[in-house]
Order: sequence, then structure tokens, then C-alpha cells
Amino acid sequence: MNDLSSGLISPAPQSRASALRHAIERPELSFLMEAHSGLSAKIVEEAGFGGIWASGLSISASLGLRDSNEASWTQVLDVLEYMADATTLPILVDGDTGYGNFNNVRRLVRKLGERNIAGVCIEDKLFPKTNSFIGEEQPLAEINEFCGRIAAGKDSQTSDDFILVARVEALISSRPMEEALRRAEAYHAAGADAILIHSKKTDAKEIFEFCRRWGNRAPVVIVPTTYYPTPTDLFREAGISTVIWANHLMRASIAAMRETARMIHDEQSLVNVEGRVTPVKEVFRLMGNAELEEAERRYLPETPRPRAVVLAASGGDLGELTRDRPKCMIDVRGQSLLARAVATFADSGVRDVTVVRGFAKEAVALKGIRTVDNDRFADTGEAYSLAQADAVLSGELVVSYGDVLFRNYILESLLSSAADVVLAVDASKRSDARERDLVLADHGFSGNYLDDAPAQLLRMGSDLGAEASGEWVGLARFSATGTAWLREEIAALEAEGLLETADLPLLLSRIAAKHPVRVKYFVGHWMDVNTLADVADARNFT
Repeated sequence: MNDLSSGLISPAPQSRASALRHAIERPELSFLMEAHSGLSAKIVEEAGFGGIWASGLSISASLGLRDSNEASWTQVLDVLEYMADATTLPILVDGDTGYGNFNNVRRLVRKLGERNIAGVCIEDKLFPKTNSFIGEEQPLAEINEFCGRIAAGKDSQTSDDFILVARVEALISSRPMEEALRRAEAYHAAGADAILIHSKKTDAKEIFEFCRRWGNRAPVVIVPTTYYPTPTDLFREAGISTVIWANHLMRASIAAMRETARMIHDEQSLVNVEGRVTPVKEVFRLMGNAELEEAERRYLPETPRPRAVVLAASGGDLGELTRDRPKCMIDVRGQSLLARAVATFADSGVRDVTVVRGFAKEAVALKGIRTVDNDRFADTGEAYSLAQADAVLSGELVVSYGDVLFRNYILESLLSSAADVVLAVDASKRSDARERDLVLADHGFSGNYLDDAPAQLLRMGSDLGAEASGEWVGLARFSATGTAWLREEIAALEAEGLLETADLPLLLSRIAAKHPVRVKYFVGHWMDVNTLADVADARNFT
């Protein structure tokens, strides 16, 4: 069964309507989370919820409209179709008053069924509606007329499992409890599958009184927006069926967008924003780009894809953390450094990853990677380790140290470069920079966006000091031509007897002496993990 409290869906075939019906009718408390778009629907599903409340307020607000039926029901239907396509979860729609009389309700219900919507909630007010939290003593529909809307909706449903929830607004409109109970009984008799009893009090006393007097004659649904401090266990004790968290994703998005917009406006820059917002690649993931890539592999001619080589042969010196495993496998917030690097590569379409192992090589195990070994890791350098991956040194290639973390956009920038060899270089000139990775380019970083003349590597080395243009991040990208240059230089080092001791700065400097090597400047948004203090900082970085 589809469990709306845990979000678990059984492998047994089950319609969304039957999943929603089961959740509302079962004795355990269920939860529906608000969504108002295809994106927010996906977020609800990933959070673990098993059902969605398609909020009229949130959908209207996302369209820039008031919650007063300013959005037509067909416009709302368009949004619902995107939501239903974006998720497998059952959706209960906030159908306001049903958008008119019985005739509007029955057409609405038919159209919802066509779009695989599991249920609708309609409220006993007049069309056009006014939001329940605006004003006092709003006029209510005549009971018999509203019962006609319920009956018309039930007669028009295309699935026996479709849920129609009748929302009682008597307490919202300052009517007595007796009227709320009278209306609930009439709506239940007219065919409503559940009763939503609404309140805008700051405590749940009248909700609990209603439940006690109602006696569970039909499932009760609540929306605790104003009485949110009430412990959820009290809802369970009262026999309530379903809790709707009604508009919190929409409200949270407003807060986040307002803060981001303010920062960009005030600073006239994205520098301090980019690391705080969701990466574009995460948006692509939510939207199912991986499935599209799989479909492209099935239906389009195969095109070469970039691959990566991660150099992770050294053990590192982090005490107990690296006693029986290499530095690339230390844990940072539940994932190893290597796992985080591989995930970053995958987000950018680099899924063929080879890791060069050495110290404690058996500990370097990660699904989806291939490995080669440098068993002479103790007395050889990085160039020798790279040479062990000779079988994959072809085509477009990314080479990375195994102890670095970097934001996705840095890798994306390298991959989009037209240069045959391009290095990511931090221009901030950190005091703790690895001296051997210092870079001298033909010109430094100006910080002027319009100064986009490409910088070219002159050389790398520990003797540059204040002359250095920046520090190499430990990330390089080679085109197919650049990879051929890389292989040629590895062969030249071997012929000269230098391969065993050469590091990557020497290798890259030698390539730069013969071919153009582009330097791409960045400021921050990466880190290497060399000390225990770095490990702590890495937890914050992630």
C-alpha cells in the first residue's frame, strides 16, 4: 500500500486514487505536503512524503495572482498536469468552491480524472472564493446546494477510488460548533469521502471538540497552519485521518528568493551567491536529465564523452584517519572525498572515472569506477601514477588530484573551454598554498569581467613566491589533442629517465613549453585536504 506518512510505495500495482483513499481511510495518521509546480512536487516526493496537497493559495501565488479565483480552473488544471507528470505521488487538489455550481464541479472532476489526479477538496463557500484567513464571517453556501455539488462530483468521477473531501468553513466564519457538525453530517450523507474541518484559531481546541463530537463517522482532515504548535501526537489521539502542511514550500521559496535577490541587487555580483544556491546541475537532476541522457544513448548516434583520471595513490598523513585507508577515502559528512569527486564528475556528464590506487588500495572501492594500481606509490610521483592509467589516456580527459573538493561550476568552466589544455587556477594567492602547485601565467587575474584575454601558462614550481599568478587547484582538462600532447610528454619523461620522480607541475610545465596551456582563474570555491583542520573545514564546505 502507498504509505503517506513514510512515502513508501509498494511494488504492487496501485492507482494514485486508491493510494490516497487507503491513506485517508486507514487508522494511522497520514500527511500531505503542499506543492504548487512540477519542481515542488518532485521535492515533496524526494523528501519522503507519499502524497501532495496542490494548494490553491500556493498555485495562485506562483502565478502572481490572489487566492480569489483569479486563476481560472483551466489554468490551475494546466499546473496540475505538470505536477502529475513530474511525480508518482497521489495529489489531492484544493478545488476551492468547485469553481461554480454543480455543473462546474462535475466537469472539474472529470478533467481531474483524465490527468490522473487522485482527489479534490471543495469548500462550502460562494464563488468566487475569498481566502479563509482574510476577514471574518464570510458567507457560506446553502447546505443543500453544496450537497448538490458533492453529489455531482461523485457521480462524475472516472474511478471508484477518487476522493472527494468536503471542507467545512463554519468555524472559520465564526459559526457555532453545531452548524459545523450539521454541515459535516449533510456532506457525508451526500457522498463526501472525508471531512476537512477548518479553523484559524491559534490552538486546536475547537478541532478536538469537533472530532470528539463527530465520532469518526467519516475521516477527518485538518490544516494546522495557525495552530501549528499543537503536538502531532494529539492529532493521532483525536483520531484525525490526515494532516495537510498547506503552504510552506511556497512561503519558504519566497524567503529564499527575497534574500538572494537582495544580495544580488546590493552587491551587483553573483560571487557571494553562487556557492549558496542550488547548483544548476541539481536542477537538471531533479528534472530527470539522467533519463534523457539514457534515452539519447538508446536513440541517438553515440558521441565520445569525457573521462576522468583521479590520482589517489598517496596515503596522506592524517593520523588515525589515514592509518588503514588513503586520504581520498576519509569520510566527509557521510561520503568519502572520492565519492564526492565522482558525484561532481557525474553531474557534469563525466561518468567514466579511473582511479589510480596505491596505499591501502583495497580500501579504494566505489561503485561505478574503474581502478589501476601504482604499487610503487612510495617511491614514485604523480606523473608515474598517471602513466599507469595509459589505457584510458585518450579523447577528452579530466585529471584531478584525489584530495580536492571543488564546486561544480569550476569543472563546468573547464569542460566548456575551447582550449586543448586548461588548468583551474585560484588567483587568491592563499597563504597556505602548496608551493609546488604555484602557477606563473603570461598575465595575472584582473578581476575585470571585460578583461577576458586568455591567460597562458608559462611554468609551475615552488620557486615562484610572490611572482606567482595563483595556485593550481589540482584540476585540469585536456581535449583529444591535449591528451595526445600529454601522452607524448609522459613518453618523453620516461625516455629521459625522469618519469618515476616527476610530479604534475613539472609535466604540465613541459607541455606548456611546447604547446599553449590555458589558465582559467577562479577565486575560492575549492579546497584541498591536507591537515586535520582541512578535514573539519571540508565538512563545512560540503
